Amino acid sequence: MKIRLMENFRAIFYAPYYAAHKLGFFAREGVDVELVTSDAPGDAILHLINGTIDLTWGGPMRVMLAQDRDAGSPLVCFGEVVSRDPFFLIGNCKPFKLSDLAHLRFASVSEVPTPWMCLQHDLREIGINPEAIKRVSDRTMAENYASLRKGELDVMQAFEPLVSMAEMDHADKLLYAASSRGPTVYTAFIATRGAIARRREVFVAVTRALAKMEQWLYANSAEDLVKAVAPFFPHVPNDILVPSLQRYRDAGLWAHNPAMSKQGFYRLGLSFMSGGLLQRSPVYEDCVEQTLY
Repeated sequence: MKIRLMENFRAIFYAPYYAAHKLGFFAREGVDVELVTSDAPGDAILHLINGTIDLTWGGPMRVMLAQDRDAGSPLVCFGEVVSRDPFFLIGNCKPFKLSDLAHLRFASVSEVPTPWMCLQHDLREIGINPEAIKRVSDRTMAENYASLRKGELDVMQAFEPLVSMAEMDHADKLLYAASSRGPTVYTAFIATRGAIARRREVFVAVTRALAKMEQWLYANSAEDLVKAVAPFFPHVPNDILVPSLQRYRDAGLWAHNPAMSKQGFYRLGLSFMSGGLLQRSPVYEDCVEQTLY
């Protein structure tokens, strides 16, 4: 059973996907996975639609957005992996609370929409109007990190390995972990309903491999995970990669089983609703394929 799987983009919080591939979890279920790189976040969706790939991973928000625009969208998600928000706020202004962003020099993530959508909803919940916050929203995380180091910013939104890099540099501190919000379905597999109908046995096997991978994640150490995924991150030294993955593991970032959390799904949808990118509340049953477990 062969399948073409396109990654969303290369990120440390996607480590379980790379480990499942490297450690042979897919192969042991009889699935021959061809791992394909993408040009940009979300680029794989077009390839799913035109049938040049079978599967990708990414935010369920992409399925939500597609359903919001077209109730007949063929996209569906399944197999939760990243079950909490992997982004952080870092800076050098402790003590810190979220409401402080109203008067600090702040930069949000520009590469993908979900980090800001989730954070802006966190702000609304504590009575802060996110639209009133003056923020840098058009630069990369690498550019923001350089500005933070120069003292041109007070706080920036980032994922690993930037948090561990900041700690190693003794330059900036971890101020807020978005994972502390609780369940927020962040990453799952995405496919088309047609592909699943045609090759159900393959998708069942992929989901079975994923379940075994998730059991392995919490039965083994961050160091074991590093050994599996380090080849995918050749430019990240082990003394950065180990604490990055340890931080995510300690936060319970990854799901313990592939069944998608309804609580996490609706939290994500609510964030995109309040941020104005969704017009309708997403329906779990319309977006999630539940028959593969």
